[in-house]
Amino acid sequence: MSCLVKPPKSLLRCVGKAIADYEMIKHQDRILVGVSGGKDSLSLLHILAHLQRYAPIHFDVAAITVDPEIEGFDPSVLKAYMAELGIPYFYQEQAIMAQAQQSMKGDSFCAYCSRMKRGIMYNTARREGYNVLALAQHLDDLAESFLMSALYTGSLQTMKANYLNDAGDVRIIRPFVYVRERQTRDFAQVAQLPVVPDNCPACFTKPTKRHHVKTLLAQEEQTHKHVFKSLLHAMRPLMVQDQASAADDGDEVL
Repeated sequence: MSCLVKPPKSLLRCVGKAIADYEMIKHQDRILVGVSGGKDSLSLLHILAHLQRYAPIHFDVAAITVDPEIEGFDPSVLKAYMAELGIPYFYQEQAIMAQAQQSMKGDSFCAYCSRMKRGIMYNTARREGYNVLALAQHLDDLAESFLMSALYTGSLQTMKANYLNDAGDVRIIRPFVYVRERQTRDFAQVAQLPVVPDNCPACFTKPTKRHHVKTLLAQEEQTHKHVFKSLLHAMRPLMVQDQASAADDGDEVL
């Protein structure tokens, strides 16, 4: 793994604290990292591979990319990069856009694509013997989901940090729940990670509610610099799975 880049201490501290706080990684876990080619998922892969070297417990790390076969989005360039890293890699292709046009009813493409990708990743994890799926949503993503839920559905929800899927056989972790998006952006630039341009063009064809909330939060942070710290405090009870709450298997992933 000579091509792996050492992450900055500030990023490692955030990830280490989240892993400890939510007991995300256990001895002998086999972790499959969802890698879309975006800055966040590539950063997460490097960080978990780095921690694998120095953690006092043993765990395995592999990566998976789901290619939805969307025009203008080609993550296949990651194959050579993963080979250089020496990390076990699974590349799954499925014509999700074509399937959506035929079977999607009353739903956004992003939500449909997310569910399809998640199902493919679960099946790959089961087939290859991985019990943990690591996703790269960060604090900005959680805050946006929290506000979108409150503003547009009248409920208080956000993505969970560590939970079991509905089938109870794959555990999903989000080691970036304390990490800001700007941290992964900076790391990806400094480390020269091979970020795939326009991670998913279909998501950027028109303004979305998420984009609106992202802009709103950015404006608010200019006036109140601790707004994300406050939101994290408010979200903490929602980030833990309990028996009464449904798993967030429908969240956008990667």
